[in-house]
Amino acid sequence: MPGRRTPAISRRSILKRVAATAMLGPLFQATKGTMSAQVRGGRGINQNSSPSALKITDIRACRIAANYDYPIIKVYTNQDIYGLGEVRDAGVEGMALMLKPFLVGQDPTNIEGLLRRIRPYANHGRNGGGYSAIDIALHDITGKVYGVPAWRLLSPHKVRDRVRIYADTTDDNDPKIYAARMQKRKEMGITFFKMDLHTDLVAERPNAVDERGIATDKGLGYMCEFIAAIRDVIGWKAPLAADHFGPLNVQESIRYARAFEPYHLAWAEDLLQVREGFHFPWQNWQGYKHITESTTTPTLTGEDIFGLEDGFKPLIENRALMKIHPDPLTSGALIETKKIADFPDSYGIPTAVHYAGSPVGCLANVHMIATINNFLAMENHALDMPWWQDLVTGMPKPIINQGYVTVPDTPGIGVELNDEVMKKHLRKPGYFEPTSNYEEFQRVPGGWPHFDDQGKWCDNCISYR
Repeated sequence: MPGRRTPAISRRSILKRVAATAMLGPLFQATKGTMSAQVRGGRGINQNSSPSALKITDIRACRIAANYDYPIIKVYTNQDIYGLGEVRDAGVEGMALMLKPFLVGQDPTNIEGLLRRIRPYANHGRNGGGYSAIDIALHDITGKVYGVPAWRLLSPHKVRDRVRIYADTTDDNDPKIYAARMQKRKEMGITFFKMDLHTDLVAERPNAVDERGIATDKGLGYMCEFIAAIRDVIGWKAPLAADHFGPLNVQESIRYARAFEPYHLAWAEDLLQVREGFHFPWQNWQGYKHITESTTTPTLTGEDIFGLEDGFKPLIENRALMKIHPDPLTSGALIETKKIADFPDSYGIPTAVHYAGSPVGCLANVHMIATINNFLAMENHALDMPWWQDLVTGMPKPIINQGYVTVPDTPGIGVELNDEVMKKHLRKPGYFEPTSNYEEFQRVPGGWPHFDDQGKWCDNCISYR
């Protein structure tokens, strides 16, 4: 009907629809049968699950030794169904385990309610990893319980069926060798490339850097030789991004970005590294805005930012960047990163996704990316690790096929752990061992010695002001 407004669709309404659909048939069964509590064959519903009685009983973890260690968690329930999650790469599993006292005994399908409960304990950088791991695990459980993929808990439909990958590539001081490594990425089927353009690559050349290790004009010319060599290999149609330039301030960032302009980079990543009075460089949105307005090279940052309101919003609202770059294992995983990526749509600012973890977090990210509109590509740091995809089962291999990952339609995040392979690559002994020591983090209510509201001393009473 002309002029009629379509009602807004919320995550809560989506979950209610999923639950309502479940009520149309004998989808849930409170009594236990012979079927495994995990969804069989990755499809259908969990007929052993009674969602109204579902409670979290434990959180356990292990850590995989890799180029960047992978802390993996399991959130267990009283109905023998669990959810997988992952803490940010190079983080520690304790960031998630410390949240256990706030989650045990709670309903894991109350995703947003539980995330509000633990949000005060999340922050930027690796400190966002615990919150993000829990978000992923709760979506995995809820998807398994209701028999739907995690993306369906975020949106009623997918924007895409597969997610483009961009490849980080090991550098070399010889431009020809560096270009040859990028050629191998191309032969893998990768279509979006990124190079680490360290100023150190040219530091030994005469008059290439100053006393701070910042490239001189001559040094920037040398650095551009690397970009040119890679352009010769991958061509000019393929997107090429660059990162890791060194401790640049605003003016130095502008010099670098302008030097790169002839090579049409997809972006120059995290240019600003000097804090200049801020706790984190990215908080200086004024500085980033000055850089962005001073060059045609696209600017991008965000891998260490948690949350929309807490981090990305000033950068977006002030158009300080041309592109944003959240890492979902820091930024808040599925729900929060979707908010972050949806917000800049009206500003014309697209989203690339930083990622350097295991297939668990990778597939969780893929579910979220399937629901956002203005998306570029997601990073992968494990293209040279032959056993990376063997850490999980439950989805077609190769996981990365001709530069793309297919979005699963199986319940939850769509993967299970390959215990045999996981145990071969543990950083330290212990594979999802009990974590009773983390129960001690819970505050025990009770009285304390103090003067009460009437000024009388009491040794063990409670008063509230």
